[in-house]
Amino acid sequence: MTSFAELPNPAIKLPDHTQLPESDGTFVKNTLEHPQSLLLTDSVTPTLEALHPDGRYCIGQDTGIYWRIAEPPEPLVRGAESPDWFYVPNVPSMLDGTFRRSYVLWQEFIAPLIVLEFVSGNGSEERDRTPWTGKFWIYEQVIRPAFYGIYEVTKASVEVYHLVEGQYHLLPANDRGHYPIAQMRVELGIWHGQYLNLELPWLRWWDNQGNLLLNGQEKAVLADLRTEQAERQLEQAETQLEQAETQLEQAETQLEQERQRAERLAALLRAQGIEPDV
Repeated sequence: MTSFAELPNPAIKLPDHTQLPESDGTFVKNTLEHPQSLLLTDSVTPTLEALHPDGRYCIGQDTGIYWRIAEPPEPLVRGAESPDWFYVPNVPSMLDGTFRRSYVLWQEFIAPLIVLEFVSGNGSEERDRTPWTGKFWIYEQVIRPAFYGIYEVTKASVEVYHLVEGQYHLLPANDRGHYPIAQMRVELGIWHGQYLNLELPWLRWWDNQGNLLLNGQEKAVLADLRTEQAERQLEQAETQLEQAETQLEQAETQLEQERQRAERLAALLRAQGIEPDV
């Protein structure tokens, strides 16, 4: 098998990401793809920034991964795959000061850690093991991401495959029904809820403790709730302070009344020739 690392003539100048098509010319297959990709990227970005304080990582959304030369270059047919979402660690976020138009393996050398495909049909395309043309085969034998996920919204399910000794093995879910991606310190799974204006079983990230990684909108709502809660707590504290001040005033009034009563009693005793202190 000839891979991008075994090209026959090293003297040939290989094209880079600026010289290869960034699109295969097809329409987005459904309206779910962009919101789902955005949700994955938005929620996991803080985790990746913590993992890569130097900023060296790449996220691709419906972006071509070129794995061999084709004349002319034809993505998804002769030399590239376009995962709906993928993540590559330890590569610069930009190349030569420009955004990537595609991800070129003979230029980058580092394979994605995980690729995700969102099923639009019956899933046969994402599971196709036909050598050199099947998507599953190309990911497993050529591009070789450590993890390959197949998400089917109609079935509310995700299959996650782990590359072990050159072959994909179906990864079992943990007790929470999630699939741990240890290198990212996250878990992948299905979350039923509303995002934007869609109520769906979404593909989501959780941390290692099973806490859902929130997107920006959810964080804003949570911040508002915490602000409201803090304001309520402040109001309660102010009310309690006012009550304490009232009780203190009442105690001082009672004390003053007792003092005046004692003085009157002492005066009465003195009038009768009795010294009250004796």
